[in-house]
Amino acid sequence: MKLFSFPVFAIEKAIAKRMLGLESPHKEWFGQRWAQKPYRKAFIENKAMPLVTLIAKGKTWDDETFNTEMAAWDALFYPAEVEVLRPIIEGDGLLQLMQKNVPAERVQALLKKLETQRQA
Repeated sequence: MKLFSFPVFAIEKAIAKRMLGLESPHKEWFGQRWAQKPYRKAFIENKAMPLVTLIAKGKTWDDETFNTEMAAWDALFYPAEVEVLRPIIEGDGLLQLMQKNVPAERVQALLKKLETQRQA
């Protein structure tokens, strides 16, 4: 997937803001991992940036392109990661303008992906 050139610092800031509102045990689980640089880098590159790309470019892609890119995004999500990423899809915080005009069925497809591709 050709990633959208969205500033990484903005995503990190949105994630940090979301961490403040996480419930226990998600807050502890994600906070411990987020503090580790290799996890942070992998989370942003493999989970957050592809999600941002699907949201940003998904507004203008045709159905075939969107579905192909969704299928290519093969990340598995821990429950705490789902709690962090869901607000990005739903239009929380800094990224609200990006979600504007995303077709509702694509928002639902992204939410479904988070829910169905879970790790234990």
